[in-house]
Amino acid sequence: MRVGITGASGLIGTALTERLRQAGHQAVPFVRRTPSDGEIGWDPQRQVLDAGDLAGLDAVVNLAGAGIGDRRWTDARKREIYDSRVAATELLAGTIARSGGPGTLLSGSAVGIYGDRGDEIVDEHSTTGAGFLSEVASAWEAATAPAEQAGTRVACLRTGIVLSDRGGALGKMLPLFKFGLGGRFGSGRQWMSWIHIDDEVGAIEHLLTSAISGAVNLTAPEPVPNAEFASEMGRALHRPARVPVPKLGPRLLLGSELAGALLFEGQRVQPTKLLADGYAFRYPSLRPSLSAITA
Repeated sequence: MRVGITGASGLIGTALTERLRQAGHQAVPFVRRTPSDGEIGWDPQRQVLDAGDLAGLDAVVNLAGAGIGDRRWTDARKREIYDSRVAATELLAGTIARSGGPGTLLSGSAVGIYGDRGDEIVDEHSTTGAGFLSEVASAWEAATAPAEQAGTRVACLRTGIVLSDRGGALGKMLPLFKFGLGGRFGSGRQWMSWIHIDDEVGAIEHLLTSAISGAVNLTAPEPVPNAEFASEMGRALHRPARVPVPKLGPRLLLGSELAGALLFEGQRVQPTKLLADGYAFRYPSLRPSLSAITA
């Protein structure tokens, strides 16, 4: 297959590119600079993408978007987070519709679309929630409509917390836990829906040739409360994980809205569609996942 990838230089995009090339596929990154051979140039901010450049692609995996937790959520930063996803996806979906192909669009989304759900178990049939992340993810998914209406199979990848030693959320947590300063956030009762990077890219690879469309949860089938996650992190690193983090510190550092959304709220998500479609998780449980990453 010849697969175009936006956000190819990010955590997931880099791992996906490696996986596809190892499997004998051609991964074609979308770049904002002048493209080299084997690349596609685009400029989402200026809404520039040549429909002719999509010729020959079998699928596009859309992973473009500014980092959610990289800095405080000022009004300007929230607009950047929103536009970097929604405007980019509108451009991509509209161009796919005009070009008549490719036949498959796998477009990013996030489990934040469900909002803070307490102990409720949610899957792809559950309602969306409230809050900024839910608003962004809902608009992000809606932006794929032109491609779907033109006959392209569209699947929206509702991804959880991606576990990798190369960065992401775990990359920020590891130093604290390695020094024995890790622990639960707040009460520790909030659910964490996670996925190992190998399963994140494995599920995307699976979906490239699947018939699944619509929302798809990319999370491991065994989410855990935050307190259990912290305990397992300590166990994997052979360090104590008994230092609880009260809400005040992260709120002062990150701002109340960002701290709440990332650290003190959660979703108990099930990957119902993936499991029904026969995807076999390499890391369905947290302990072996963390052991593999920290070994």
